Amino acid sequence: MTDLDIAEVARRAGVPASTLRYYEEKGLIAPIGRRGLRRQYDPGVLERLALIALGRTAGFSLDQIAGMFAPDGQPDIDRQLLATKAEELDRRIRELGVLRDSLRHAAACPAPSHMECSTFRRILRAAASGAERAPRKPGPVVR
Repeated sequence: MTDLDIAEVARRAGVPASTLRYYEEKGLIAPIGRRGLRRQYDPGVLERLALIALGRTAGFSLDQIAGMFAPDGQPDIDRQLLATKAEELDRRIRELGVLRDSLRHAAACPAPSHMECSTFRRILRAAASGAERAPRKPGPVVR
């Protein structure tokens, strides 16, 4: 496979060229040279960009992702860091599930006003207190 210019890498990776330049500034990727004014990349940059995208989707910062590559550019990912992130994701999934259920309750609640619904009031109190934990699962619909 031949070298890829920045436009081709951007097209294949599905990111704008400005993102590639930003990743260069952060030390996440590096061009192998230039052809005229256009940066040239080794085709292996596409796999590296896929790893970066996966890390971003999982919620890792760019600095954390940068730390997942050895000086030679090969992935060197701390398995404990992955396990910790998986636990964080599990917690967030549980919180979002409770939030989803609360919204469904509020949408179906027959109380004349949401402010008369004890479950909705509990959700409001949790939000007002800045509670890190999601509100309890909603109870039965108040009739």
